[in-house]
Amino acid sequence: MRQKKMIIAALAAMLLAIPAMVQSKKGEAAKKAQTLEVSFDYQRQAGPGSNQYAVWIENEKGDVVKTLFVTSYTTKGRARGGEQPKRGYIVRPTCVPTWVKTVKADEKTDQQLDAVTGATPQAGGTQTFVWDFTDEQGKAVPQGNYKVVVEATLFFDSDIIYSGTFSTKDTAGDIKLASTLTKEDEQHKNMVTNVKAVLK
Repeated sequence: MRQKKMIIAALAAMLLAIPAMVQSKKGEAAKKAQTLEVSFDYQRQAGPGSNQYAVWIENEKGDVVKTLFVTSYTTKGRARGGEQPKRGYIVRPTCVPTWVKTVKADEKTDQQLDAVTGATPQAGGTQTFVWDFTDEQGKAVPQGNYKVVVEATLFFDSDIIYSGTFSTKDTAGDIKLASTLTKEDEQHKNMVTNVKAVLK
């Protein structure tokens, strides 16, 4: 009889512990996100006027908090005939124009632009960029709402933008992205596809 009571008491204790365990698991799942990962599939296109893209973060005011990446032609241009190269967006104004305007590229030094510039991939593949909730100086950004933006110049004035908003208080999960396209270009439409933004 005593043994039976002990078994019942043990079972009761286990049943009482289950809600606490479930709550603990929920708490773990609800942890605040620490980083934002942006990714997309890239396929290099033939000919000039294509293969340029930029990825950046804006605050609620629409100011650029940090550029995560911009392709090298956009900021460095290309030397022609021994001339000093001009920035690509000056030679070709249709080169990621939204990023150029939003980041105020004309006010940036070459060194500032170099810090966020990378080579345009020569081969296709998944491109991934991670934001750790810091600004251009490496300082943690204030709590609040932000926007992630991916802009790709498919071919000259055919430009596509993917964007989505999120909060620094959000938990891990996908960010819903909307897209806008300035001009259809069937030949170059697969330059950037499968765009994702995930809080982790």
